[in-house]
Amino acid sequence: MPGQVRPVADEQDGLLAYLAQMRYVIKLTAYGLTPEQLRATPSASTLSVGGLIKHCASTEEGWMTTVRAEPQGIDYEAYERNFSMADGETVEELFAYYDRVAEATEKTVRDIADLDHPVPIDHSVPWNPQDHDFWSLRWVLLHLIQETARHTGHADLIRETVDGATAYPLMAAAEGWPESPWMKPWKKAD
Repeated sequence: MPGQVRPVADEQDGLLAYLAQMRYVIKLTAYGLTPEQLRATPSASTLSVGGLIKHCASTEEGWMTTVRAEPQGIDYEAYERNFSMADGETVEELFAYYDRVAEATEKTVRDIADLDHPVPIDHSVPWNPQDHDFWSLRWVLLHLIQETARHTGHADLIRETVDGATAYPLMAAAEGWPESPWMKPWKKAD
């Protein structure tokens, strides 16, 4: 996937394309990392590249469960666990999970096909508006794009701290871009 989203056909296509792009770039932050590096927390926070990827996948899954009006309980311990990779959990497993979530999201959005579809607002948390009862599917997709992009920025900083890699050189390496005077694909340090 290139560094820019392809031309889009309509609003639904655009929202799904931008969400797919954000999924791609957060997964890209894991490119070439060892299991230890995926779990590294080199800043004052407890965030890691692997944990952020897992969090974004579980957040998207939770929002789509809400969109589909499927029952889900509030599990604060699971929420906290989804910010870190479990012992023995691999990046391949995280990517496969995120890919399944992405497929379900795209199917849900296409099946509903109405970006104005009402999604109930959870009034049990203070950060949600208390004077409205519904989001729209459009709002949920915009929120997921925002959430994933914000955490991609976190993952970019963590990745750069772990080994100095930055987004475009990582993308160049992952996609096999030729080296140029202005772009050198990332290479694993010896």
